[in-house]
Amino acid sequence: MDNRLYDYSAMVDRAAVRWPGGARVAFYVGLNVEHYRIDRPSTSTFAGTAGLTPDPLNYGWRDYGPRVGIWRVAQSLDRHGIRASVLLNSDVAERYPRIIEAGRERDWVWLAHGKNNSVFQADMTRDEERAYLADVVGTIERATGRRPRGWMGPALTETFNTPELLAELGLDYVLDWTNDDQPYRLNVPGMLSVPYSVELNDISLFVGKSTSGPEFVRIVKDQLDQLYEDSADSGRVMALALHPFVIGQAFRHKYLDEALEYVANHEGVWLTTSDDIAEHYAGTGAGTGTGGTGAGRPVD
Repeated sequence: MDNRLYDYSAMVDRAAVRWPGGARVAFYVGLNVEHYRIDRPSTSTFAGTAGLTPDPLNYGWRDYGPRVGIWRVAQSLDRHGIRASVLLNSDVAERYPRIIEAGRERDWVWLAHGKNNSVFQADMTRDEERAYLADVVGTIERATGRRPRGWMGPALTETFNTPELLAELGLDYVLDWTNDDQPYRLNVPGMLSVPYSVELNDISLFVGKSTSGPEFVRIVKDQLDQLYEDSADSGRVMALALHPFVIGQAFRHKYLDEALEYVANHEGVWLTTSDDIAEHYAGTGAGTGTGGTGAGRPVD
């Protein structure tokens, strides 16, 4: 079947995107704060025990995130004046309230990221998914005091109904479609896609490719330098996807700090959140009535 969610748009044919203050690259940290069920397999560092129940090796590795890793990551973000865009499982709000407290103190932005990272909604009926999404969004709103505006599915999963159902709940953007360096309008009224990355992502790099700490720093620098070069005529978005049980390991901490220091001190970078990127882009009217191509007046 054809993809009806969004239309093709060539980067070279779009109107220019302008970020606040003349910035060329909008940078945000997508901080995955997640809960994993102990009775289901999930992201693993050792495949040999991944199918066992319980699986202390892999479950414990993941559980390091909310217990220890998150606090190291928060230190680095604080040091460089970066507010996290938190991709939050609603189960976290109920099981790890200390993290919610810390995030509220820092004015972090909260995006809905499903109930937990062991349950996907991909096979749900429309009514089942509507109830599921309403529960996730409502739980996060009650815990954080702020209704989420953005969504990223666990493992970036959706159904064909997800964006429309999210729009019904008042959300206005998703991160699941990692196919661009700029936001764009979906063919669902009021809904945007905001860039996220499965490549500039600590799970893909450290777990999937065995990237070293110094290599990670080099990759972050290279990503920013190229996007900055690309943005001479039109702004770009750089998303750095982090998981506290991965990047929060002690031996990786200094490399995250080095990478963030480079970004925070780079000229022409707007240190922001996914919420603010979506709000700014939506406020420009970019892409309205153009089939998603972004043609029209420059975006200021």
